[in-house]
Amino acid sequence: MEREQAIEELRGRLKNENLIKHSFAVEAIMKELALYFKEDIDKWGIAGLLHDIDYDKTADDPSKHSIVGAEILESLDVESSVVYAVKAHNDIHGIERKRKIDKALYCADPASGLITASALILPSKKLEDVTVDFVVKRINEKGFAKGANREQIKSCEELDISLEKFIEIALNAMKKISNDLGL
Repeated sequence: MEREQAIEELRGRLKNENLIKHSFAVEAIMKELALYFKEDIDKWGIAGLLHDIDYDKTADDPSKHSIVGAEILESLDVESSVVYAVKAHNDIHGIERKRKIDKALYCADPASGLITASALILPSKKLEDVTVDFVVKRINEKGFAKGANREQIKSCEELDISLEKFIEIALNAMKKISNDLGL
C-alpha cells in the first residue's frame, strides 16, 4: 500500500486529530528504526501509520483493538507482515512478537506518547527543546504520562538496542515532523 492511500484510509476511519498525529509520530519512529536496522522503510512506516486504524471502532472494547485493525488491513490487501505487526502490538492478545517489525511497533507506540508529553510540559511546548536525557528521566516518573507503558517502551531491548539509543532515534524521528505534529 502506498502512503497516500494509507493516509486516506486512516483519515476515513479516525476522527480524532490527536490520534492521527499519534499515527504520524509512530510512522516516523518506525521509519527511523527501519533505517537504523536496514529494513524496509516504507513497510515499517505503513505499520506505524496504520497501527491504530481501528481505534474509533474499538475504543470501548480494548479486547478487539488491533484484531479489527488487522481485519481492516487484510481487506485492503496490506502485506501480511504489517498486518501481523499491527495485530501483535496490542499486548492484551498475547500474540508473540516474532520479527523486528513486531517488536519495533510494540515499543514505538507508547514512546510517541511519552515524547509528546515530555514536549508539552516544557514552557516552549516544542520537540526541538526536548533532549534524550529529559525523556529518559520522565520514564521513571510514575505520575507522568500514565498512558505510556514503560515496560513496553523498555522492550526496545528485545531489538538489541539500549533504551537511550531507542529514545534518541524516536525523538529525532518526531523532531523531523514536528510541524506536522504541532510540536
